[in-house]
Amino acid sequence: MSVRITVPEDRVRSAGRFWPGITVIDRLDAVAAATPDKAAIVARNSTSGRTTTLTWRQLRRIVDRMALALVDLGIGKDDVVSCQLPNWWEFTALHLAAMRIGAVTNPIMPIFREREVGYMLGHADSRLVVVPKSYRGFDYPAMLEGLKPGLPKLEHVIVIGGEGEAAFETALLGKRREGDAERERLFAERRMGPDDVVQLLYTSGTTGEPKGVMHTSNTLFSNIVVYAERLGLSADDVVLMASPMAHQTGFMYGLMMPVYLGAKAVLQDVWDPAVAATLIEDEAVSFTMASTPFLADLAGTPALSACDISSLGIFLAAGAPIPSILAERAAEKLGAEIISAWGMTENGAVTTTKPGDPAEKAFGSDGVAVPGMEVRVRDDDDNTAPTGVEGRLEARGAGNFVGYFKRPELAKFTEDGWFDTGDLARMDADGYIRITGRAKDIIIRGGENVPVVEVEEILYRHPAVAAAAVVAMPDERLGERGCAFVTLKPEMTLTLDEVRRHLAAAGMSKQYWPERLEISEELPRTASGKIQKFRLREIAGDLKPE
Repeated sequence: MSVRITVPEDRVRSAGRFWPGITVIDRLDAVAAATPDKAAIVARNSTSGRTTTLTWRQLRRIVDRMALALVDLGIGKDDVVSCQLPNWWEFTALHLAAMRIGAVTNPIMPIFREREVGYMLGHADSRLVVVPKSYRGFDYPAMLEGLKPGLPKLEHVIVIGGEGEAAFETALLGKRREGDAERERLFAERRMGPDDVVQLLYTSGTTGEPKGVMHTSNTLFSNIVVYAERLGLSADDVVLMASPMAHQTGFMYGLMMPVYLGAKAVLQDVWDPAVAATLIEDEAVSFTMASTPFLADLAGTPALSACDISSLGIFLAAGAPIPSILAERAAEKLGAEIISAWGMTENGAVTTTKPGDPAEKAFGSDGVAVPGMEVRVRDDDDNTAPTGVEGRLEARGAGNFVGYFKRPELAKFTEDGWFDTGDLARMDADGYIRITGRAKDIIIRGGENVPVVEVEEILYRHPAVAAAAVVAMPDERLGERGCAFVTLKPEMTLTLDEVRRHLAAAGMSKQYWPERLEISEELPRTASGKIQKFRLREIAGDLKPE
């Protein structure tokens, strides 16, 4: 099943001027022609120890060579090309190459393991996947070898640093094709329009299974253009991206936005605040975006005393509300403006604070809607909630995604285009929101959504567990961590280490494991037998990880 949709005419009309009608390939070609010798990417590979710098001319040449190689491998228009890659230059080049020939990119987080990867590759009908030979000590080819019998549509596993014909360096870079006479005709035939699906990105599975979010060039660029304008970003900026590019934050603002601006992107594949401080100094980084723990780590690293980070003008923090005291301390320590934002895989950064906002907005809110987007807060009767009163947060506008792949019924849009975000918020008189909680049963750990339902399902399979519930436990650095409350079967025992081994055996990513275990004789329940998680969250509010 190819990833192709028809965007409804009313959606096109409602987006209006906020759909710019461009693709990232249009921008690549324009920037490469205008500034061919300017640095496009500086990418640090912690596995090999190498740092790669590519100019715009070099990047475009590599992209075209890879695009033709993908065609040779049988990749057709609207086919899905997956990648489970860190922030390496190959990630950027692969997405651009896929777009060059009309294929859809499906990024997969490097932390995911058999359970998540097998589901996503199968659901997406991926024809090809690119993985590292090794990253942070994990053997990705071995994982794919085990999964491949259950993935009949997957024809190619390409390995960066691999061997033989399956090596990235051989399969996608091995042939020099710059003089290929058929190249321009093929690229013209495969050219993607601004309303074609270009990205298939899976959510973290808050309702049991991940959902494949589909975006077009128009939905993505409608946000990127106004985001860059609000923050005053241009081709003169240098963007540091340490947030994973397989996450919407890294993909939109570390991969796409630098190409749109013609700005240099500095990619960091493993987060280390001391390394980040050095990169800021060495590359004159002026802008970065990441989740709250990155901000706390950078502001707290002793390496700051030995680095000149005066080039850093803006640190935009999103993924979880920033504690006001952390934002204030970080602004003082980094000498940069701290911008807060809120958004989702489904719609990018919907709200941000603005440069120059007063302290109560900058440090005490998650911002106001960017041009082209609207937000509203609804009460239990589906009316507009009064100013300052918590309610359900909805979003509408040009940046909203165009549906869930194969599961259109799960997209909760009203008839007039409002999307139910699943978050709870309050809004002030100026339209600035503050996220106060979530209607969905998830935990946001360091900006990553933890699929609570899946974790609980696996816990229930443990022979000692009678009942289980996982809730958020506040954490100063990551925002939240998971706490598992369980009741045990008669004469059974359970430790946190046993829980971890059980989750690992099920192929669950370590990022999702609970970091505290509470054994209870019984869990609080409603009269109908439903576990009262709000009471467990109250208990967890005073707990810390073990």
